[in-house]
Order: sequence, then structure tokens, then C-alpha cells
Amino acid sequence: MYMRYAFIGLGHLGRNLASSLRRAGFDVVVNDIDPKCAETLIADGAEWAATPEEAARKSDAVITCLPSPKVSELVLTGETGILKGARSGQTWIEMSTLSSEDVERLSAIAARTGVRMMESPVTGGVHKAASGEITVIAGGDKDLFDLHRPALEAMGGDIFHAGPLGKAAVIKVITNMLAFIHLIATGEALMLAKRGGIDLTDAFNIIKASSGNSFVHETEGQVILNGSYNINFTMDLAIKDLGFALGFGKEFGVPLDLASHAMQTFIRAKSLYGGQAWSSQVVKLLEDATGTDLRAPGFPEEL
Repeated sequence: MYMRYAFIGLGHLGRNLASSLRRAGFDVVVNDIDPKCAETLIADGAEWAATPEEAARKSDAVITCLPSPKVSELVLTGETGILKGARSGQTWIEMSTLSSEDVERLSAIAARTGVRMMESPVTGGVHKAASGEITVIAGGDKDLFDLHRPALEAMGGDIFHAGPLGKAAVIKVITNMLAFIHLIATGEALMLAKRGGIDLTDAFNIIKASSGNSFVHETEGQVILNGSYNINFTMDLAIKDLGFALGFGKEFGVPLDLASHAMQTFIRAKSLYGGQAWSSQVVKLLEDATGTDLRAPGFPEEL
């Protein structure tokens, strides 16, 4: 039997994850601070809950996908939060990107009321979430992972169990750190090609077929060449995740020279373009500095 899931947090990512659950036949209760974000899901058969408390009361398990640890804690513990409506033995699946310290702290709060936490951050981009192919990284007790695996498989493609609580947070941040470094690198590579007189479409395709290729080049490179930069992921979120990575570097005694450089580059980009600018717009720093745009015909506005 399929469980009934509440899904709280219907931003660019959460909306698509919740839609994948509905497509797979799960009963879904949805909640967001902005009710308009739920309209498409409700039209597709999801049930609206006015508060996280109501969402928890109406479901077997609660999933959250939220922008920051502060918001996650508020949704969990607030006056109309999840714990007000949850039952002992219920599961809270946190798909937001948190630090391992946040995961351990919030899981302890949830455990006081008998709620068991599983972390389950995702990676691969919003377009992968839309197609149900995003990578899911779970952390927590194996019995919870097994219990909720059908729902995870409905939302994602590759599904991993990274170990106990906190470990998924670490590897998720590592993957994002690599993505931001690759993003800056692909911008520099494309700019070298453009200034060197190489057609950018040719450059994109040659890099894609080379040892220098990356997932970021194949995906974000396209919206950079289009000029929309629209990857549905903001500067603020990139800086948050790089901050987590640098925190892990300090905690584990690992010098992170490239991550430190990437952080400073994103901070400069935020100061010029704003925290809500798409993260791939970090490449515009180089375009502005050289007076050269990275545009080529035939690339999509959004993945």
C-alpha cells in the first residue's frame, strides 16, 4: 500500500518533487507559505493543508523541501508546525540542504515527540526533478530508508543510502561545491574559446565530448549560451551551500582552496546582480570584465 505523504515547500524544486509523487499514484497533502504555488498540484488531485500542523495530521509521513535551516526549524517547531500535528512514530523526511549539525539538532528535537527523521537531499537540478530523474541521497536508519524507498524512487532516478543521519548532508554539500567550481570553470573555458576566435557552439560540443566535460557544462552551459542563465537556483542558495562546504572543511581539517575562491567569486556576483539572480549568472562577472558576451544560437532558455 502506498503511504499518504505531506509535502511542505513548493518552490522550484519541491513543486516538481511533489508532482512526481502524484504521478506515481501517491496521495499527497501540500502546504506552502504561498498558496499559489500549490495550484497546479491541487488541480492534479493533491489536497491543500493550511498549515504544516494540518499537513502532518492528514498524512502518514511529512516531506519538507525548504530554503534554509532557519525555515526548516520554524516549519518543524513553530506554533502551527509539523510537531503540533504529528503522531508518535511518524516520519519526517527533510529534503532541504542542511549541515550535518543542523540535521542532528533537528532530529533530536523531533525525537522528543516520537517523530523519526530521515534526511534526503537531492542533486542534479530542477529539470531532473521535473522528469523524476533527480539523484536522491538518503541518510538515517535503514528501516526508514526501506519503508520510504517507493516514494524516493517515485521522485528520483539514482537512489543512495549514505549511512546514518548527517552523512547525506555532507555528500550533498560536496556535490554542490563541485558544481559551483565547475560552473566558474566552464565560464572561463567558454570565454577563452570566444576570445580565441572559436565558434561557441563548436566549443560547447567539443568540450562536451572531451576529457574536460562536466555535468554542469552540459546543463548550465546551455542556459549561459542562451543568455537566460535560468537554472532555477539562486546566488543566495549557492553561497549558503558553499558556506556549508567551507564549514565541513574546517571541521574535518581539509583545506578547500578552490571552494574558498568560488565563495569569493559568488559573493562578488551577488553584490552586483543580487541574491535572487540565478547562480549561473556568476559567469557574467567574466563577461562584464572582458566586455564579451557568451551567446550562441539554438540553446534553450530553460532546461
